[in-house]
Amino acid sequence: TLGSNRARQAARRRELQNACSSLGFGLIMLGARGLEHINPDTRAKNPAHWRSAVKTVADILVEQKPRVIFVPHENDVHPAHIGVHLLVLDALKTLPRGFACFVVETEFWGQMADPNLLVEIGAEDLADLIAALSFHAGEVKRNSYHARLPAWMLDNVRRGAELVGGRGAKAPDFAFAAIYRLQKWRGGKLQKVFSGGKLLSAAVNPTGLFAA
Repeated sequence: TLGSNRARQAARRRELQNACSSLGFGLIMLGARGLEHINPDTRAKNPAHWRSAVKTVADILVEQKPRVIFVPHENDVHPAHIGVHLLVLDALKTLPRGFACFVVETEFWGQMADPNLLVEIGAEDLADLIAALSFHAGEVKRNSYHARLPAWMLDNVRRGAELVGGRGAKAPDFAFAAIYRLQKWRGGKLQKVFSGGKLLSAAVNPTGLFAA
């Protein structure tokens, strides 16, 4: 989505493209203005619009055949974040039961009560993320997300040590981290891929997480 402020959508599209380019990411835009009105209220009250959006996302999943999808978790507070979660899950439900991929749920506005993965963010990667965020000029002008990112990642280590590592667990020896919930979509539903929680150092190749 490119936000509800239509006057900002063209600029946000350019900012998104610039941010992705700075990281070497490709970008598939869903129409000139992105998908609009993606929230729980639309899902409940405008089924025709929602079905159209679901099909758009499902078509991309079929075309791209992703191994891993990152999506906001179901209680991420902001209606658009919750809407994107519901949209992606609804799109997955329309695919053949043989379709499988890993789903990594993220948090931004709201914290997860039951994450299962804490991933170290190395200093170089963190600097790249800050630089990429700075390309969202209009957004960081009203709220300096990029400047506050290190503090958030620092606090994730504090929280993640207990929520992911276990109550009373020793905190990992890294400074910055992101908190996730990793599951796998298979058989038409989300399924656990491991019990308990995992702490992943930046020195460890993460491909082992996606071997199940």
